[in-house]
Amino acid sequence: MIGLLNVGSLLLGLIAWTLPEVNLMREKNYEQKNWIVLSIISLSACAVSLCFKMFYNYHLVKIEDWSALMDTTGAVVSIGAFLLVITLLLNALTLIVYRNRTVN
Repeated sequence: MIGLLNVGSLLLGLIAWTLPEVNLMREKNYEQKNWIVLSIISLSACAVSLCFKMFYNYHLVKIEDWSALMDTTGAVVSIGAFLLVITLLLNALTLIVYRNRTVN
């Protein structure tokens, strides 16, 4: 059951990247008014994804699997930072593209 945290983290990370891309692909559609909601969901998915990784690391500490923790911590930190930076850049780009549009 704990292994599902890794799968959930991966899926939420993909969702965090996909939603801003959907916003950017639909940029020509002037009727799109839910770009803010999609950006908030994207940032939330990124946050929950990182939280799942912290829960998994806590599980490794709790069961005292020090070798697994030492082997994976560097990669988890690097990939987590990469996920966060790319998510923030994609959502910032979405904000730049939509900044002059008003919601009716």
